Amino acid sequence: MLVRVVDVATMAAMARPTRFEHFRYVGDKRTQVVYDMDDDSLDQGIIDALIESEAYTCFGPDTLPEARNRCYRLWRGQQHH
Repeated sequence: MLVRVVDVATMAAMARPTRFEHFRYVGDKRTQVVYDMDDDSLDQGIIDALIESEAYTCFGPDTLPEARNRCYRLWRGQQHH
């Protein structure tokens, strides 16, 4: 099941895995890449494929430093931030 999250400021929508609807950073266990779900440049197709694979994870605390601590790296399309 997916939950649609809408950013009112930009009216951008991103489907998130239901169990991770409150998490900003979601990681791909297959590639050790982390995605920032709040980034408007993130392609929905990438997240759809990740959800379909069921190879995703979240981090506690939900921060980029914690993801990096677990050897995940930010997706190249988001490294400009």
